[in-house]
Amino acid sequence: MKIEQIYTGCLAQGAYYIVSENEAAIIDPLREVKPYLDRLEKDNVTLKYIFETHFHADFVSGHLDLSEKTGAPIVYGPTAQPAFEAIIAEDNQIFEIGKIKIKALHTPGHTMESTTYLLIDENGTETAIFTGDTLFLGDVGRPDLAQKATNLTQEDLAGILYDSLQSKIMPLDDSITVYPAHGAGSACGKNMQKETVDILGNQKKTNYALNQPDKESFIREVLDGLTAPPKYFGMNVAMNKGGYESLDVVMNKGLNPVAAEDFEALAEETGALILDTRSPAEFHKGFIPNSINIGLKGDFAPWVGNMIVDVKHPLLLVTDEGTEEEVITRLSRVGFDNVLGYLNGSFAAWKNAGKETDEIKRISPAEFAEQFTENATVIDVRKLSEYSAEHVDNAFNKPLDTISDWIKTIDDSEHFFLHCAGGYRSMIAASVLNSHGIRNFTEIEGGFNGIKKLEKLPTTDFVCQSKTL
Repeated sequence: MKIEQIYTGCLAQGAYYIVSENEAAIIDPLREVKPYLDRLEKDNVTLKYIFETHFHADFVSGHLDLSEKTGAPIVYGPTAQPAFEAIIAEDNQIFEIGKIKIKALHTPGHTMESTTYLLIDENGTETAIFTGDTLFLGDVGRPDLAQKATNLTQEDLAGILYDSLQSKIMPLDDSITVYPAHGAGSACGKNMQKETVDILGNQKKTNYALNQPDKESFIREVLDGLTAPPKYFGMNVAMNKGGYESLDVVMNKGLNPVAAEDFEALAEETGALILDTRSPAEFHKGFIPNSINIGLKGDFAPWVGNMIVDVKHPLLLVTDEGTEEEVITRLSRVGFDNVLGYLNGSFAAWKNAGKETDEIKRISPAEFAEQFTENATVIDVRKLSEYSAEHVDNAFNKPLDTISDWIKTIDDSEHFFLHCAGGYRSMIAASVLNSHGIRNFTEIEGGFNGIKKLEKLPTTDFVCQSKTL
């Protein structure tokens, strides 16, 4: 028997590849299925089942493409109603893969179809659980995403989740390995540990949600501090439940090189958003007017989802040459399939064609220290927890993920400084502000990390972030 966790850091997502004898199972696959197909071919095994723990909200699963290419059936837990053919497991139903068995344990609460898969090895020993978003390391799945679909409140769902954990997870042996669908950084929970694998006994000791004295306390603690979920989540759920276009088709359409002379016209004709995926360091020096910068080398896909929201919106790309396929793949992971093409020759081609360009004023932390006065306006776009831990004195906290709200309050007649932790998020914010005609600001390279190193500017006392979540 072999269990392999295939972890994708930018989504903080874990898929699982399980082999016994000449058969395999895959749990919660990502959108691009070639890595799984390559593993199946290398191991010379047949994919018997594709297990889905629930209808994912934060990414588009590869279940449909994988099923089409292998013939393996898709398995969901009880109450699931997908728009395509699938096996809807009964609670405690057993599935055999080679010499091992996988038992479906219905664990509703995060969503009503949420299911944990219990692996029983060839000796009949309960060995591992694949918990999806029911149980994370250090946390549990947020119970506020399925409210509209169920006509239940988040309190109702949290109570159902409590019952699931107490009746299905807590009675299992402490030695069982826990394989969650997500780790630290995912928006599906609020307090996840950095590790991606643990034993259940340790989670029973260290996971705050598993250590509540009663259901009422569990509901209160799990709901406390929950921020609003990203707005694109609902669209990903709809794609996972209702179906989507094959990634092969998406890739063929998106890998369309567009000459600089045609790029502007295509944007105007289609209303496409120009997404520039180059680094903030390159973007600020020159870019196509009104384009939005979300750097590929960062939490690219989640920030695209947060900033653009509508997965159907047409996109035109400006990329570092040679990264076009990676960009389209990572966009597809969160459902942004409507890529019309990319600028052939990247930004250099646009500039060489004599087209209009724009730039963002960016300064170093040292220059910021020289220009800073007690009357300076500073906008910190980090999360509230980061800001609460430590920030520049009198800085305003305006988190990037709420920019569509606070951008309306900005007075462009008053200059302000803009920063995040390291410069990635602040350049996203800068590009959004600039595209809305707000230009009277200066972005700080290196963000608060660079500012703090100088030890020249007044900052609040550091507070451990875990106490401010």
